[in-house]
Amino acid sequence: MIESPVWQPTASRDALKSRAQQLAYVRGFFCERNVLEVETPVLGRHGVTDLNLDGIPADIRAGGVQGGWLQTSPEYPMKRLLAAGSGCIYQIARVFRNGERGRRHNPEFSMLEWYRVGMDDQALMTEVADLVCGWLGCERPAQLNYRQAVFESAGFDPMEISDDDLKRYCAQWLGPEQLAELSRNDCLDLVMSFAVEPGLGFERPVFITGYPAAQAALARVSQQQGHPVAHRFELYINGLELCNGYWELTDPEEQRQRFEVDNQQRRLAGKPEMALDSAFMAALEAGLPECSGVALGLDRLLMLKMAAKSIEEVLAFPIERA
Repeated sequence: MIESPVWQPTASRDALKSRAQQLAYVRGFFCERNVLEVETPVLGRHGVTDLNLDGIPADIRAGGVQGGWLQTSPEYPMKRLLAAGSGCIYQIARVFRNGERGRRHNPEFSMLEWYRVGMDDQALMTEVADLVCGWLGCERPAQLNYRQAVFESAGFDPMEISDDDLKRYCAQWLGPEQLAELSRNDCLDLVMSFAVEPGLGFERPVFITGYPAAQAALARVSQQQGHPVAHRFELYINGLELCNGYWELTDPEEQRQRFEVDNQQRRLAGKPEMALDSAFMAALEAGLPECSGVALGLDRLLMLKMAAKSIEEVLAFPIERA
């Protein structure tokens, strides 16, 4: 006997209604600020080099294109629009990341991404707080430096600790063979995930700022207390990471070097190298305006609004029922 598929949604009607209200709120928020809504491709010719992101390949055979990727973020095409003179823009996008499934993850999810020309990271944090606190009705976020956050939760200075001592600290979660394969950044990610994040944002929302330069991704870097740090921020509420923002890097050569380092790390991790997005690089070379950008998880924002314990409660059909 063939078992009948489970066809019902996992989200309640109240959750579906709240999602619709959230989308209307977001669009109204940016309309008031004269930020243009845009759409960019979900199917792209290139994936991303980021070691921590696994894209989903697509079997495209059209228009002379063979092969492609479901996009992990609309960042590159949105920056191409910025370079072409779009001005401030936002997008409500469906994005895809392979291997991500859990209480807070689904391989397909909704992302709000926006870019503000002429803003630095501090100004963008103010706008993020306006949007999030306006929707949730919560207290405005505090700011906590990454270095201080790790010290308060894990008891060591992440900028000064040796690689050996860092791995010894991480031995509480992984065995020797697993630890041997991890880079310093991998270990710091473990510390953030297991020791720091679970306690963040319960008394009030909190922005973590001043990440190590090696975790800059597409952010600018500057010196802070004798160490290079990234102009990057993340917002946490009730232990949940809600967004990731940058004062954007505009130097094409520096960006190319970072992509090459990403591919070196991918090789060492046994992952395939990713071809650089030539159209994105050409846009950077043409000139990206001074801007800051942020990506915010709309499903997670809805989880906070609904006091949901699992992402399934706010998705109509998670991957198992898609």
